[in-house]
Amino acid sequence: MKVLANDGISQSGIKALEEAGFEVSTTTVAQEQLINYINTNEITTLLVRSATTVRQDLIDACPSLKIIGRGGVGMDNIDVEYARDKGLHVINTPAASSQSVAELVFAHLYGGVRFLHDSNRNMPLDGDSKFKALKKNYAGGVELRGKTIGIIGFGRIGREVAKIALGVGMKVIAADMFIENADVSVDFFDGQFVTFNIVTQPLEHVLKTADFISLHVPAQKDYVIGKAQFDLMKDGVAIVNAARGGVIDEVALIAALESGKVAFAGLDTFENEPTPAIPVLMNGRVSLTPHIGAATNEAQDRIGTELAEQIKSILLNS
Repeated sequence: MKVLANDGISQSGIKALEEAGFEVSTTTVAQEQLINYINTNEITTLLVRSATTVRQDLIDACPSLKIIGRGGVGMDNIDVEYARDKGLHVINTPAASSQSVAELVFAHLYGGVRFLHDSNRNMPLDGDSKFKALKKNYAGGVELRGKTIGIIGFGRIGREVAKIALGVGMKVIAADMFIENADVSVDFFDGQFVTFNIVTQPLEHVLKTADFISLHVPAQKDYVIGKAQFDLMKDGVAIVNAARGGVIDEVALIAALESGKVAFAGLDTFENEPTPAIPVLMNGRVSLTPHIGAATNEAQDRIGTELAEQIKSILLNS
């Protein structure tokens, strides 16, 4: 049985599959050549991340496929229901990258409140000649402790964000259409833990109340945050999107940044990937990362081993 990990897989995942008797290929096949490659090599399992799409035409054209796996959470690049209707198994790893994404959110938050994203642009240019001026420019930082973070989408990743926020000393409020409340356990190094029950609030309340907003929702047909939502927010709010591109109206975001309504934004995902809008990339109040929320060694190890376990369970026990 052959596995094609078209967007890569960790060595731990490869090892687990090979030890179970699977042949694993990590060749990156271009999208337009994928159908031919799968059929020529009789691939039974196709593993992807965000770079490869698996649509109806591929599903119909590749009768050897039994499993489509997504290394990560969102599966908007896969026609999931269609594949399942055709008898294929569609799997993902929703919990494996949660902590990594949550830590990236706080990398953006800590960088934003102390202007690191802008300082790191300007210090190499002017640090030797305008040191005092730069020191003055970046002297108005704020602390996260004691502030309120609003988490929109309170699933696995949202709760991991809440854990870090609670550990930092922030107040956590959350909005979620499908979750009324959730227990969040903050674990410490010595085995002690504290559990908080977070009752979700209406989105409007979160938008009006939060000092910082973090988005953790799947791709939507419409924007979750547009001009009307920005208008509800506090002046000087900050917002981070490490969820999906297109959940924030980037034109409205830039306008809110320019007006001062939004103090800064942290973006790991963009409306137009892999070619984000130039006004977003060039705005000095935006902290930027190229969709790397799950890109830690630990997360990739967990993703690889979880996919391997699911594949073995399906194909070896059927």
